[in-house]
Amino acid sequence: MEYVTLKNGVKMPKLGYGVYQTPPEETEKCVLEAIQTGYRSIDTAQAYGNEEGVGNTLAKCGLPREEFFITTKVWISNAGYEKAKASIEESLKKLKTDYIDLLLIHQPFGDYYGTYRAMEEAYEEGKVRAIGVSNFYPDRYLDIEHFSKIKPAVNQVETHVFWQQKEAKKYMKKYGTQIMSWGPFAEGKNDYFNNPVLKEIGGKYGKSVAQVALRFLLQSDVVVIPKSVHKNRMEENFNVFDFELTAEDMAKIEGLDGGESLFFSHYDPETVEWFMTMA
Repeated sequence: MEYVTLKNGVKMPKLGYGVYQTPPEETEKCVLEAIQTGYRSIDTAQAYGNEEGVGNTLAKCGLPREEFFITTKVWISNAGYEKAKASIEESLKKLKTDYIDLLLIHQPFGDYYGTYRAMEEAYEEGKVRAIGVSNFYPDRYLDIEHFSKIKPAVNQVETHVFWQQKEAKKYMKKYGTQIMSWGPFAEGKNDYFNNPVLKEIGGKYGKSVAQVALRFLLQSDVVVIPKSVHKNRMEENFNVFDFELTAEDMAKIEGLDGGESLFFSHYDPETVEWFMTMA
């Protein structure tokens, strides 16, 4: 496994396993299979409803807690200092752990400053090893970067070959915040797995479209957390460290960037109203 070192010195695996949209009743089985495959970084969230499944697997798998890097996120309904503080304690209980490796604000809505203060406090108390944000566009990312006491170590945002976050990455790099991808396969949008550029490059190395896409992100200094409920695909996604894309390959894939989300925009009032229904 390859690692990145976050701005506070904490080492984080470059490749992890995500459990977004994994049904709670399937989470234990899937996480155990991911661990058996070799994954040691697991990404969950309060909103996913499966923190308990992750925690149960960690408790049963027989490996020491320190071998794992666990990420979770505070949801909009828990925004604000008091609610966020209580929700962090609840996440610790569900995950059956004394500490969380990385804690993020899931969405930049509600009293996210109060949420961040609760996270800073948890960090100072040793309950969290690193804190950061998720889905913070450059404007709100810069806001929290400049006015927080403990600077965000990570910003987890939609990142894939069709939206490479070039502008956002420029500012994250400037301030030493690690970019982390959710949706590295864009949930198959844009006929992702039949893209001719990715298929042609994969053919040179005997690799799948998914493996080429992950390799591109890894070589672009992006942390990835692909999700699958199928063990063969978990293994395929994990097997991306035995080849390297050339500069020409990278340039071809960079040309696929459409520069916009395939899911939603925080700048769209209807989208923001939709998020508010969850608060």
